[in-house]
Amino acid sequence: MIKLQILGSGCAKCATLALNADIAARSLALEYELEKVTDINAIIDAGVMSTPALAIDGRVKSVGRVLSVAEIKQLLTA
Repeated sequence: MIKLQILGSGCAKCATLALNADIAARSLALEYELEKVTDINAIIDAGVMSTPALAIDGRVKSVGRVLSVAEIKQLLTA
């Protein structure tokens, strides 16, 4: 199972990134868990200084931008 994490305050950009990640994982028929991390200390501990951020299996893959569904699918299949 893949763990997807959206790191951010819960803003509109964070919600869009979460939605795009959900669509991407579903379209690839992956078993996944989607977690929204809003705790500022946890976000800083992950090394993220700009949100929203996307982490896949604990590794931060994108910081400070909303990835498209296609970009997330590319990360999930790499």
